[in-house]
Amino acid sequence: MNFLVRWLIDWPRRVAGHLSWLAPLFARVTVGWVFLWSGWGKLHSLPQVTENFIGWGISFPQLLAPFVSGVEFFGGLFLLVGLLTRLSAGALGITMIVAIASAKWAQVDSLETLLGFDEFEYLALFLWLAIASAGPLSVDHWLQRWFDRRSDQRLRRTPRVGSASSGFSGQ
Repeated sequence: MNFLVRWLIDWPRRVAGHLSWLAPLFARVTVGWVFLWSGWGKLHSLPQVTENFIGWGISFPQLLAPFVSGVEFFGGLFLLVGLLTRLSAGALGITMIVAIASAKWAQVDSLETLLGFDEFEYLALFLWLAIASAGPLSVDHWLQRWFDRRSDQRLRRTPRVGSASSGFSGQ
């Protein structure tokens, strides 16, 4: 029995270890694609989006409608390639909170209703991406590796006090 329980826990963990790159990639591409096109549509129909914002009681609709549309478009684009993932996911998560609070809150009659909103599901994915980040198949990952290598090179080139290369013998 102990063997079976161990195998049911260890085998999926080992398999997941080989596929750890897939979950952030899949999440980024899914929400990135949706929000890229959602933002694009809103940018091309700003008068209607502004009217919706007015109807939902959002303050400064003439300013926030184009801003939110841009956040959706560029946030979606950045998520697709994995650039500034944590910032993009955070910004898009905030837009989901505002969307729920302003446009959907009157419909909430239970936790089940709230959790069933697409906006809440997107919020969960954005929260996960903001915490877990973009994963290894992303521009963020490649940039981090590049900066880490440059930092390591600088540390190796910096002479230490008291070392022979610093010109100070310590005596």
